[in-house]
Amino acid sequence: MSYNLLKGKKGIIFGALDENSIAWKTAERVHEEGGAFVLTNAPVAMRMGQINQLAEKTGSQIIPADATSVEDLENLVEKSMEILGGKIDFVLHSIGMSINVRKGNHYTNQNYDWTQKGTDVSANSFHKVMQTLYQKDAMNEWGSIVALTYMAAQRVFPDYNDMADNKALLESIARSFGYFFGRDKKVRVNTISQSPTPTTAGSGVKGFDGFISYAEKMSPLGNATALDCANYTITMFSDLTRKVTLQNLFHDGGFSNMGVSDAVMETFTRE
Repeated sequence: MSYNLLKGKKGIIFGALDENSIAWKTAERVHEEGGAFVLTNAPVAMRMGQINQLAEKTGSQIIPADATSVEDLENLVEKSMEILGGKIDFVLHSIGMSINVRKGNHYTNQNYDWTQKGTDVSANSFHKVMQTLYQKDAMNEWGSIVALTYMAAQRVFPDYNDMADNKALLESIARSFGYFFGRDKKVRVNTISQSPTPTTAGSGVKGFDGFISYAEKMSPLGNATALDCANYTITMFSDLTRKVTLQNLFHDGGFSNMGVSDAVMETFTRE
């Protein structure tokens, strides 16, 4: 169902890799709600995904950019404003990567070169994106910037590895830069802490399938899907949430406030 919540609004969406990704679902929903956008991802990620299909479906253009490169981001922002015909109303940062996770390095046995690369891609890139937008005065007043995160930033999930540290930094950057963006530009900056979601990135975490099942049993409303997250992101892009900023918004079916559930307890009390 469409309410035209984003009619006339323009933005940039980072991280649409394939149809399982939250960024992909968000792009589809933005299109349905009347918004226009530029799609972007790192050149290597674009070769792995099907982003051209999404661009064709939504009538969007693609600008390859390495989100860790200020030069690439400056080019992205300038070209996006040219393509979209003006300043930007919304940005989605849906980027995360851990080489330590991918290579099976335990948290207690990190390759620090890989750790630094993961931090740059997963967290520092968000600062670089916002700094570029801020310095180029590229955002319209009452615009909205959203980054996707996960509750491992606050609590221990052993196999999430150094991505937990990356997400903690990401959330701190959102608050710190969000203050300046709000004060100086009237722009909102928030993070959405999403349920474990079977995306290409998420499924690389050891034991992920088992954890999805556990989270489903713990959450009174069940896990939030990628489409659910896309819908929530749409509300954050819309004018309905103009005064929401500097928040880490849990979108997890209630998981974040649970201690234990009946369904989980039943698995330990069966005779």
